[in-house]
Amino acid sequence: MINLNDMKTFFRTVGRVLAFLLVGESLSAQQLQSPDGKLCMNFALQEGGKPCYELTFEGKTVLRPSLLGLYFKDNTDFCHGMTVEDTETTTFDETWNPVWGEESAIRNHYNELLVHLRQPSTNRRLDLRFRLFDDGLGLRYEFPMQRELNYFIITEECTQFALTGDHIAWWIPGDYDTQEYDYTRSRLSEIRQYMGASITDNLSQTSFSPTGVQTALMLKSDDGLYINLHEAALVNYPCMHLNLDDKNFVFTSWLTPDANGDKAYMQSPCHTPWRTVIVSDDARDILASRLTLNLNDPCRIEDTSWIKPCKYMGVWWEMITGMSDWSYTNEVPNVHLGETDYTQLKPHGRHGATTENVKRYIDFAAKHGFDALLVEGWNQGWEDWFGNFKDEVFDFVSPYPDFDLPAIRDYAREKGIKMIMHHETSSSIRNYERHMDEAYRFMKENGYDAVKSGYVGDIIPKGQNHYCQWQVNHYLYAVKKAADYKIMVNAHEAVRPTGLCRTWPNLIGNESARGSEYQAFGGSKPGHTAILPFTRLVGGPMDYTPGLFENDIRKYNPNNTSWVNTTLCNQLSLYVTMYSPLQMAADLPQTYERFLDAFQFIKDVAVDWEQSWYLEAEPMAYVTIARKAKGCDEWFIGSTCGEEARTSDIVLDFLPKGKYIATIYQDGKNAHYRNNPQAYQIRSQKVTEKSRLKLWTAPGGGYAIRIVPFS
Repeated sequence: MINLNDMKTFFRTVGRVLAFLLVGESLSAQQLQSPDGKLCMNFALQEGGKPCYELTFEGKTVLRPSLLGLYFKDNTDFCHGMTVEDTETTTFDETWNPVWGEESAIRNHYNELLVHLRQPSTNRRLDLRFRLFDDGLGLRYEFPMQRELNYFIITEECTQFALTGDHIAWWIPGDYDTQEYDYTRSRLSEIRQYMGASITDNLSQTSFSPTGVQTALMLKSDDGLYINLHEAALVNYPCMHLNLDDKNFVFTSWLTPDANGDKAYMQSPCHTPWRTVIVSDDARDILASRLTLNLNDPCRIEDTSWIKPCKYMGVWWEMITGMSDWSYTNEVPNVHLGETDYTQLKPHGRHGATTENVKRYIDFAAKHGFDALLVEGWNQGWEDWFGNFKDEVFDFVSPYPDFDLPAIRDYAREKGIKMIMHHETSSSIRNYERHMDEAYRFMKENGYDAVKSGYVGDIIPKGQNHYCQWQVNHYLYAVKKAADYKIMVNAHEAVRPTGLCRTWPNLIGNESARGSEYQAFGGSKPGHTAILPFTRLVGGPMDYTPGLFENDIRKYNPNNTSWVNTTLCNQLSLYVTMYSPLQMAADLPQTYERFLDAFQFIKDVAVDWEQSWYLEAEPMAYVTIARKAKGCDEWFIGSTCGEEARTSDIVLDFLPKGKYIATIYQDGKNAHYRNNPQAYQIRSQKVTEKSRLKLWTAPGGGYAIRIVPFS
């Protein structure tokens, strides 16, 4: 019997293909389908030899015909006058095992189309490579070795994403130097009017388009498609932003410029990063997608045994809230690297990284089973480091007088705690690179296996941007150099991740978005952690630094009136929903002492996973995820709620057949992120794989569950 719906889908698809062919040259038209047949990509050359592609999902248009191409500094381009010389199609299917991740095995299955183009007027060649997975599309530009195009400068890339209408978008403003914004939910047509309210005084590129946004960009169409636009494998190329034609709803790539206004310096043979489109009619599939990782090269590190996910604490939050300082003294108006004798200066008494204070944190971390401790403000230079375009600030090996590094090293070793080094570069890139080898050797000599690097402030040399090609190359250089010393890197203020952690798994964490520190800088929207899994985390894990149990920052610093806009149980949920192999318990030991029953979940939760299930999801509204810990029979569930309260309804059918005890950490009856955030209840109940749980979550709230077998 013929299925009427299937027939309608068939004829609709055929009609779209024929219409697409009519605007192109039929001999150049090519079609590519995903392995499951749900996604279809059409490529053709439009009139004038303009490369163009189109994407559909189960017959629904995802992207209308969208132009491809690049502009070069010699006033030529690859946007028109192209001819198709040949095409190749292949199929690839493998399963690979990440060093750490949201699951222990990832399938990499796609169909590929490689289009060989030539521009007769210049005799230059360009290859377009398309990979179509069941969950989305990756495309990139490849430049074969050729005499006519050897060294060249790209001034802009004109990759288009032509949408079908005025979609809902979750976006942050385009900015060449920061990603640390709250997200705005609006229609595409409203971005221009909302942009002014979204831009804070840290927007560094005021000349940027009023409709420019950053990737990963999350979209939802009126016909129920969830669409994510991003990039993968960003290497030796500037970061991509998107500029919107808000009349026609077409996004066009906008690359981050360097100090000269150029975008990319290239030498063939070479290629660009992948431009990615993840799409589904189910929001959970966006969270489950591994397309970004799959478009990156396999691991380059032969022995990965030293790369270990960990749970850590830090002498950090007390400085962020203003309770203590990074600096040692107020007496140094101009620190000269290696020339200032701090022992002759009077300490101001607010320094956080003192030997005594660090040992107190070590004791607490060891008592509660943590792996590591981060200490910020340990090294000389913090008195004169920010905003002055000063090249030489930190040497990364000279501690303050009140930080006894050998004593702390030995004390931590006795307690079984690994120390995490902090390298704030003050964005002086030349200074960091000149000291990098010495700093990494110093770390290894003193038992530090991980470093948190920071890039606060304007880039030095002047005129460079945080996400230009030159700076992108530096971030990867630091990771590769760290791998030589078997050091793991947690980079803050670096370019947003694009899946490079597959190739370099010692890149164990990034910030690269608005982290929880902003809860002490005025607060973030309650739905912030329910949109980050759809945006920032598409490229890789985030060192979000969750675990803030005290909402009223005035209790730490009377002059800081900020408020943490979540409930306590929401903070617990983030250890599951905000994936990272590097998870911090960010609050102070004395605060956790007040809530030891809730703190137990942070102690118990895993940081490396064998399998994950995405149970409920809607961008910026709610995310519910279940995960199985790697190497043991323990399951954890986290549910993060946005601005509106809701009742979560989940079935535990991901569990193997058996009997289990579920310990549930849930918002209290009258909990609310603003007026009753610390109301919670903890209870245990028996469950099986057939159990159904309906759990209320407060505004800005959530829940966390630990499940273990019992006999």
